Amino acid sequence: MGKEIYLEVLTPLGIKIRVTREYWEYVVNVKHPIMKNREELVKEILSNPEEIYRSKVDQNVYLYYKKFDKIYCVVVKHLEKEGYLITTYPTDKIKEGVRIWKR
Repeated sequence: MGKEIYLEVLTPLGIKIRVTREYWEYVVNVKHPIMKNREELVKEILSNPEEIYRSKVDQNVYLYYKKFDKIYCVVVKHLEKEGYLITTYPTDKIKEGVRIWKR
């Protein structure tokens, strides 16, 4: 039995980001419980971010940002034309990195 795709979002960079249900449960139960029941927020950030940064540490890791009640960050890994979610969380400021896209 394969992994069930839970979320799939096309970003402004043309990258299709996927998340399995199993991994989403890990993110919201272990890494950042504050993001529980915030799937729509994550989809909105990926599909319509305010800014996208490339990680200074890993050239294939991108940070998507959008401000709602606070700034939210969705961290993903790009692999050619698709990618996957690493984590997501609220933040007080944009992390260091190279801005590669701005709305």
